[in-house]
Amino acid sequence: MKAKITKKKRKLKLLAFSDLHGNEKALGIVAKRAKKADVVVCAGDFTVFEHNILRIMRKLDTIGKPVMLVNGNHEDEGLVYEICRTLKNVKQIHRKVYGSNEFPDYVFVGHGGEGFDSVSEDFERFARGISFRLQQLRKKGKKIIFITHQPPHGTKLDYIWAHHGNKSYTRFVKKFQPLLHVCGHLHETQGKKDRIGKTLVINPGPKGEVVEV
Repeated sequence: MKAKITKKKRKLKLLAFSDLHGNEKALGIVAKRAKKADVVVCAGDFTVFEHNILRIMRKLDTIGKPVMLVNGNHEDEGLVYEICRTLKNVKQIHRKVYGSNEFPDYVFVGHGGEGFDSVSEDFERFARGISFRLQQLRKKGKKIIFITHQPPHGTKLDYIWAHHGNKSYTRFVKKFQPLLHVCGHLHETQGKKDRIGKTLVINPGPKGEVVEV
């Protein structure tokens, strides 16, 4: 009797970045590093109050890889969505659960904006609405990638003399334990990593970081 061969699933390579703020040099580095990734993740504030937003988003589109993006507190969610409608590769996933045939084992959950509020009623309404769906996706073996602009509360990523993160995000992470939570917003914690249970939380900064999940 022949032994059953189990095919090992290949890990997904993400290039995650945040808080680009229109930096041309950093944008070039992101485009170069994206060649080694399967998908690009942007955690917001890619402009300075939307200056050159169309040019920057078109540049991200020309990378040629799927770009999962949420707006930061420097971008209006509606404007970002309208621009994304004209682009091939860039997807605005603010308040969305997004999956693709290109990476069928993974699902992206996004929530942009926010600043220094400790609780997000908007996110909590969204989270309640998708809770059952996410539970079903987890039962099917789907892996969750969580993308926000503001960091979760109570980690190394939100601590600058005190914690400035979002407790709503922390509760979500504890409940659903995504593989990865990509965030930004606080420039002082760029490059830092932490864990909430089994979830790796990163603030990759403007030049980006390749992560395998």
